Amino acid sequence: MKSNLSNRLVSLDVLRGFDMLFIMGLSSLIVAVSSLFPDVVFMKSLSEQMKHTQWDGLTLYDTIFPLFLFIAGVSFPYSLEKQRSDGKSVKEIHYRILKRGFVLVVLGFVYNGIFKLDFENMRYASVLGRIGLAWMFAALLFTNFKTNINIAVAIIILVGYWLLLWLIPDAINPYSFEDNIVGAVDRMLLPGRLNAETFDPEGILSTLPAVVTALLGMFTGQFIKYQGSGISGKRKVLLMLVAAMIFLLVGYAWDLVFPINKNLWSSSFVCVLAGYSLLLLAIFYYIIDIKGWCRWAFFFKVVGVNSITIYLAQRIIDFKKITNFFMGGVIDLFPGEVGEIIKLTGYISVCWLFLYFLYKQKIFLKV
Repeated sequence: MKSNLSNRLVSLDVLRGFDMLFIMGLSSLIVAVSSLFPDVVFMKSLSEQMKHTQWDGLTLYDTIFPLFLFIAGVSFPYSLEKQRSDGKSVKEIHYRILKRGFVLVVLGFVYNGIFKLDFENMRYASVLGRIGLAWMFAALLFTNFKTNINIAVAIIILVGYWLLLWLIPDAINPYSFEDNIVGAVDRMLLPGRLNAETFDPEGILSTLPAVVTALLGMFTGQFIKYQGSGISGKRKVLLMLVAAMIFLLVGYAWDLVFPINKNLWSSSFVCVLAGYSLLLLAIFYYIIDIKGWCRWAFFFKVVGVNSITIYLAQRIIDFKKITNFFMGGVIDLFPGEVGEIIKLTGYISVCWLFLYFLYKQKIFLKV
């Protein structure tokens, strides 16, 4: 679908593109480069950061998905303002919110292979489905209630989720992989196959705290968009940094009793990721939207404006074959780690050139 890019917060597109680049192969490239330096402690640690934690804990790669959801929240106040200025009724706005949530869930089914028609063994939970549902419920809350009410709702969800996981299972460790109630609900209610056989990280119950992640993004977008009281962009950045520190302190303190856990989307995880997301957004917002230093960011912007497109395209289009077609000879000249680095660099380049073509044609997937 063709669209235009007017009235966008440029730093959002750039940060989204930076985030998506890790899924496009940057994380694998970092692991490959790190393998050239097996005795360098920093490179070994960096390589470990490019993998998901098995259960409790946090790595850089664990932040990719929630940052994307947070960014989706930040952009909504701008979209909502435009819809209202275009004269859209409340009913029309609600319809668009519900439609977007539904489309993302369906795209999640497509990503997971619905066209194979193997409904019994298909995975129904998905990353896109989690984004769609969490964003949808957050958007409905944001549209219909005042900020103070939504803050109260967010706190109730996070505390309530903690108490639910803590009190319901009759187990020594209610947050363990085997005994948590999140997995029990998924086993009872989710059809098809779960991602980890007995547990799914994008399951039903853990969608609740994910709603808060999207809602916190919406609060942030509303704050950045705010023009009253003569508050400057630099002051907004400072306040975002302060808020980031507060969320990090709360999250790591909460971790002592409710572990940071991406699979459970634990309340401490929500707070810590809100802190890191605010920190990154504040930096990108200051550099790009306030200082106007944009030239370096074009590479990431091309990815950011079509992030869902490339997420789906990597599932549908065999970019590896395309890379091998053009670079197979060069790759074969350098076996081992160097060849892997060349292959991954080529893969990322092919994906980016595909997105650049769409960008030049002004083709952007709107959901």
